[in-house]
Amino acid sequence: MNKNRRKMLTAAAATALAAPVAATETAAQAPKKKVHYRGGKKPVLKPGELPPLFSGAVSYGNLLFIAGKGAHFEGDIKAHTKHVLDEIEKELVNAGSSMEKVLKANVYLADGKDYQAMNEVFRGRFGEEPPVRTTIAAAWVPGNSLVEIDVIAYI
Repeated sequence: MNKNRRKMLTAAAATALAAPVAATETAAQAPKKKVHYRGGKKPVLKPGELPPLFSGAVSYGNLLFIAGKGAHFEGDIKAHTKHVLDEIEKELVNAGSSMEKVLKANVYLADGKDYQAMNEVFRGRFGEEPPVRTTIAAAWVPGNSLVEIDVIAYI
């Protein structure tokens, strides 16, 4: 009986000693939030300048979240959609991702009548297997943009 008890105690001690090491390794590998700045550096605020309301691109582990992009210039839905998708692509590349790695897209249209024309520009921009997508006609899109799009991708 002493031999079995010694084996159990030895096994329990080994497990107890290994647990902090495993916990430390897990903590070191835990995902972290990272803000991705265009140009690679956090902008320096001027005296009296307020910090931004939101970040344009944030990753957590290998997931990347790109804030909604709009087109704030005169133009039609096709020009606005192309501009927005180009801006999203720049953010993705800046963070080490690509259009083909987008998992989810949310599209907000200022007018539901622009759905078909937006789709003409949207189609094919994300590779052969496009992301899942939600499209709505929003009651309000910021600025004079006819479309706003945000995405979730992986790195």
